[in-house]
Amino acid sequence: MKEKTSVTLSRDVLAGIDRLAGTKHSRSAVIERVLRQYLREQAKAARDLALLNDAADRLNMEAAGVLDYQAPDE
Repeated sequence: MKEKTSVTLSRDVLAGIDRLAGTKHSRSAVIERVLRQYLREQAKAARDLALLNDAADRLNMEAAGVLDYQAPDE
């Protein structure tokens, strides 16, 4: 289900949207397509960051274990 909303954009942004839309698509369709792509990219970036952080945590724990093992006994 679609919701109607109102946004205020600069003329140059609207001109760019109009160029992308051409005669085949509406401004709304272009804006929705661009925003969907952006949201997908943001979700992927969040997933990738979580994976990197998990890997970093595991590697940091492993490195700490190695350093503990190598530390001379006092």
